[in-house]
Amino acid sequence: MALFWCTEALPLAVTALFPVLLFPLMNIMDSTTVCREYLKDTNMLFIGGLLMAIAIENWHLHKRVALRVLLITGVRPALLLMGFMLVTAFLSMWISNTATTAMMVPIAQAVLEQLHKSEMESSAAAQASENINQAFELQEEPTKSDHSKETQEKSKSHTLPVEEDRKINYSLTEENHKKLCKGMSLCICYSASIGGIATLTGTTPNLVLQGQVDELFPKNGNIINFASWFSFAFPTMIVLLVLTWIWLQILYLGFDFRSNFGCATNPSAKAKEQRAYEIIRDESRKLGSMKFAEIAVLILFILLVVLWFTRDPGFIPGWATVLFNKNDISYVTDATVAIFISVLLFIIPSDIYSRDEQPGSRSKIQAPPALLDWKVVHQKMPWNIVFLLGGGFALAKGSEESGLSAWIGSKLTPLQQIPHPAIAILLCLLVATFTECTSNVATTTLFLPILASMAEAICLNPLYVMLPCTLSASLAFMLPVATPPNAIVFSYGQLRVIDMAKAGFMLNILGVLTITLAINTWASSIFQLHTFPSWANRTGSCP
Repeated sequence: MALFWCTEALPLAVTALFPVLLFPLMNIMDSTTVCREYLKDTNMLFIGGLLMAIAIENWHLHKRVALRVLLITGVRPALLLMGFMLVTAFLSMWISNTATTAMMVPIAQAVLEQLHKSEMESSAAAQASENINQAFELQEEPTKSDHSKETQEKSKSHTLPVEEDRKINYSLTEENHKKLCKGMSLCICYSASIGGIATLTGTTPNLVLQGQVDELFPKNGNIINFASWFSFAFPTMIVLLVLTWIWLQILYLGFDFRSNFGCATNPSAKAKEQRAYEIIRDESRKLGSMKFAEIAVLILFILLVVLWFTRDPGFIPGWATVLFNKNDISYVTDATVAIFISVLLFIIPSDIYSRDEQPGSRSKIQAPPALLDWKVVHQKMPWNIVFLLGGGFALAKGSEESGLSAWIGSKLTPLQQIPHPAIAILLCLLVATFTECTSNVATTTLFLPILASMAEAICLNPLYVMLPCTLSASLAFMLPVATPPNAIVFSYGQLRVIDMAKAGFMLNILGVLTITLAINTWASSIFQLHTFPSWANRTGSCP
C-alpha cells in the first residue's frame, strides 16, 4: 500500500480499499471488522466539517470576508501581502485549502494587473512631461546660424540619456512587478497550507492523527479534540505565518521596509494604490448587502465553532460532560456537533419566503430551497478522502492485530539513546521531505502508526512525535506537485519551479524549527508531553 500510495499507480482511494480485500484473505482480520474502520467518528467529523465548508462556498460568504479584510489592510506592498495571507489562512482553517486558493488567486491577479497598469500609466505621464520640458528648453536656444550646429549636438546629447532612462525605468518597473506577482502567488498557496494546521478539520492529516490516536490508544480520554488541538496549533500557525510574511518580503520586496509599507510614497504612487483599492471596493460592492442565506450560514458557522470549543474545553466541564455524560463516558464528540449543524443546513430555508408569480394568475407563496441541497454536496464533496481516511485506519488496525507495529517498535529501541528533541527534529525533516512528493494524507497514514510503536517502545509520550510529524506533513512548500494550492498558483505561469523551491526550502526549515519550538513549550503543558501517559502503556513495559 505504501508503494502504491507513493507512486499513485492506482488512485489513492482505490489503494485504500486493499485492506478490505487482503486482510480477510491473509487471516489478519475478518471482513466485518475491517469494514467498520472505514466510517469511524473521525470520518463523520470530516464530512460534517466539509458540509459547512460547502455551504460557505455556495453562498460566497468566503469571498465577502476576503474582500472586507483586504479593504481594511489596504494595497501597499507589504500590507497587501499580509492582507492576502491573513484572509487565505483564516479561510483555509474552515474550508479546503484548494477552494481557498482557487478563489483568492483571481482576486490577487485583478489587483496586481491594476497596480501594473497604474504604474505604466504614471511612467508614460512622467515621460510625456519630460518630453514637453525638453521641447521648451530647445525653443529657448538661440536660433542664429553660427549656433545651429551647437543646438543640434545639444539636442542629441539630451535625447540619448532620456531614452536610456526611459528604458531603464521600464525594465525596472517590469522586474518589480514580476517580483510582486511571484511573492503574491507564493503567499497565497503557502498561507493556504499553513492555515489548515490551525483547526482539527482544517486539513486531513489532522483528522488522521485524531483517528490514529483513538484507534491505537482507545483509553486516551479524548485527548485530541477541537479545543486542545486549536490551543496547540493556532499559535504555531501564527508564528509560521509571520515568519513566512517576513521571508517573502525579504525575497521579493527587498529590505526597504519603509517603502514596502508605503511610508515614503510620492503622489503618483498613492494615486496608483488608490486605483487598485478601487478594484477591491468595486468587487465588494458587486456582492451587495448580506442576504438572508449568508446571515444564516454565518450564524450556523459561529454556533458550530462555539459548540466545538465549549464541548470539552479542559479547564472547566463542557456542556457535553454536564448534559450527555454517563458512567464517566462522554457520548457526544466533535463529530456529533458537526453533523447536528450539517443537518440544520438542509432544514433552514435560504430565504424568508419565495413568491412564484405567473402571468394571468395570482402569485403563489412557495417554500424557498434550503441553505444546502444534496446536488451541490454531491458535486463538491471529495468522497475519495473518506475512503483514504478509512484505509489508513484499517491499515493501522491490521498492523496492530498482526503484531507488525510491536515488531517495528522493538527494532527502533536503540533510538532511546538519542535526546528526544533530536528525534523530533529528525522525524519532522523526514516527513517534510517525504510529503513533497507524496500526498500528505498518505504520509501521515504511513508514518503515524510506526511512530506510535516507536514511542511506546522507548517509553516516550506518543504525541511528542506524532504531533510534530502531523504538522510537518503540511509543510509542502517546495514543488508544484506537492499540494493542490501549489499547483493552482503555478498554473498561472508567473512562477518557475526554482522560484518555488528557493522560497520553499527556507520555509521548510523555518517550519520544522517552529514546530520544534511549539512541542517543547506550549504544547508540552497542554498535552503533558514530557510524561509517559498510562493510556499509552499498553504492554506494561514502561514504568
